[in-house]
Amino acid sequence: MASDIRTSELKSPVDVAEYLFRRLHEVGIRGVHGVPGDYNLVALDYIPKCGLSWVGNVNELNAGYAADGYARVKGISAVVTTFGVGELSLLNAIAGGYSEFVPIVHIVGTPSTLSQKDGMLLHHTLGNGNFEVFSDMSKNISCAMAKLNDPHEAATLIDNAIRECWVQSRPVYITLPTDMVQKKVEGERLKTPIDLNHPPNVAEKEDYVVDVVLKYLHAAKNPIILVDACAQRHRVLEEVHELIEKSHLPTFVAPMGKGAVNESLPNYGGVYAGDGSNEGVRERVESSDLILSIGAIKSDFNTAGFTYRISQLSTIDFHSNYIRVRYSEYPGVRMQGVLKKVIAKMGKLNIEPGPQMSNEIAHKEKTISTKEVITHDWLWPRVGQWLKPNDIVITETGTANFGIWETKFPEGVLALSQVLWGSIGYSVGACQGAALAAKETGNRRTVLFVGDGSFELTAQEVSTMIRQNLKPIIFLICNEGYTIERYIHGMDAAYNDISQWKYVDLIPTFGGTKENSKTHQVKNKQEAEDLFNDETFAKAEVLQFVELYMPKEDAPKALKLTAEASAKNNAKT
Repeated sequence: MASDIRTSELKSPVDVAEYLFRRLHEVGIRGVHGVPGDYNLVALDYIPKCGLSWVGNVNELNAGYAADGYARVKGISAVVTTFGVGELSLLNAIAGGYSEFVPIVHIVGTPSTLSQKDGMLLHHTLGNGNFEVFSDMSKNISCAMAKLNDPHEAATLIDNAIRECWVQSRPVYITLPTDMVQKKVEGERLKTPIDLNHPPNVAEKEDYVVDVVLKYLHAAKNPIILVDACAQRHRVLEEVHELIEKSHLPTFVAPMGKGAVNESLPNYGGVYAGDGSNEGVRERVESSDLILSIGAIKSDFNTAGFTYRISQLSTIDFHSNYIRVRYSEYPGVRMQGVLKKVIAKMGKLNIEPGPQMSNEIAHKEKTISTKEVITHDWLWPRVGQWLKPNDIVITETGTANFGIWETKFPEGVLALSQVLWGSIGYSVGACQGAALAAKETGNRRTVLFVGDGSFELTAQEVSTMIRQNLKPIIFLICNEGYTIERYIHGMDAAYNDISQWKYVDLIPTFGGTKENSKTHQVKNKQEAEDLFNDETFAKAEVLQFVELYMPKEDAPKALKLTAEASAKNNAKT
């Protein structure tokens, strides 16, 4: 009776599941990834009613990778799993999202609150009556938790979780018990959008930090800008580009920041990664007397094995929740407000030009014939010549991720990779999510580069791409196994070998037809050149799948350097 009285007091009652999915629609989500299970089935019925579409993945891990890729293109994503077996299969992908600041709303369908209270011996449990054990596992890889066990607080918890997901740019965890799906909450709340804005910096503190930054910036003789991943994740690219274009300072990106900057700008100089930097970049960056470092993540693979040679005494770090000027830190001051005021007040600066990156192919690699094998030194500059403005480029952890450092992008290219978390197989799922997001936002061309070893972990997700009528161009680098592992340890070890699949045969196996897909085998430079020059191939009107054969022991220079540093670090005692 109490529940009936409560519902009668609501001005516009809506079901909890409807409220949740309408809020997801509000923040821009249109496709919901996941795998059905008996604890989430009734909730899934609400998805089409709320203007959303169910993607349906082949397994939860792939669904998580796809949600990650979708979020990196659209800004936020959602994935639905079932209690226990489903959510645990997803955790690797969610951990990657947490590590790399990717906003993913993870919704778990759970047993009813009554079943949990009574400690019932249900399927998908550990058989010990503990229904908190799985949520406890997610606690440290979620920036907010919302357990919708009470309709009186469900709407507030949902709004808070989605806000934190967006603001902190990290995954959140929401449980939806079966008996809460159809409980009523106040629908009037939906008329007021969730406030996704950060509170402004304290004006006095912000102005002080701006003055300190300008003091060092005006005194510098040869300052530069270095942009990294958190500039993208925390949505300050508009300010970053205004700074680059108005200051005219030489600008570089870290590997995780690849694609954050318009690389067609005249002051763009390339990738800085210590010893793995593009030609001429390391010398210019490390000789600078002031580095404006925006959104840095100084991990091992992002620095080519910690080979950065930048002094903190010549660095100003801009972050989402603090600014560090040399060794002085200013907590609670967000970079967005500071950057805006620095741009407005900076005036004329001292500029020493830096190197300019190009897609020029090295002279020794220019010979094109059927006898010439495809090498990394040739491939990546050639890819840069072939890419189009606004492409989405996904690269797998391994040869592709390191090789793309040598590619100069046209304007508007978005690059996706998982440099920090580095879960192999990530890119195939991420490609599905990115391609879906691209379809929703105007059919940007989506291009994936993945090695054969990584592909074999998550190959099934190509079937989802076909079922969803997505049209990515997939370059499968066939080089007989785990190349990055070979360079770290065990060049010829059996554990770095893989089974040699008939990869092109997978496309019809996964439902591909002549009408929705096309396969190619490319084994030398001439065949690759012909494919890059094929306008029908480049239009990507169907899913294109390319077996691209490369020598087993060939690898980008940056990969070799990073792998060597990683091996040395692993061997430390």
